[in-house]
Amino acid sequence: MPRQKNPQLQPRLRFPDSGPDAFGPGKAELLRHIAATGSIAEAAAQLEMSYNRAWTLVRAMNRLFRGPLVLSVRGGGSGGGASLTPLGEQVLQLYTRMEDICRSATRTDWNALLRLLA
Repeated sequence: MPRQKNPQLQPRLRFPDSGPDAFGPGKAELLRHIAATGSIAEAAAQLEMSYNRAWTLVRAMNRLFRGPLVLSVRGGGSGGGASLTPLGEQVLQLYTRMEDICRSATRTDWNALLRLLA
């Protein structure tokens, strides 16, 4: 198999465990898309996941923390929408920083490993 043009190290941090309800990179990405689009449906579409799956993940995240990470308003005349709560913004910021620190801490070894790839 030929080497990718620009291989990237992708930390896959999960907590509080590695089970199906754990918070990890997929849920963080869903939060990023909800924040960017203001919509669970649009975030799901951009991530090529079903609306039902996105809602399942949002409910799991909202149960995992002391308060909800995502607030939603049903459709209707106003069109509905979704946004991150202040707690959701904080969780996403902390998780993103943890990913960045992981990449930084492993940069030297990652560069050495890159040189060994075919």
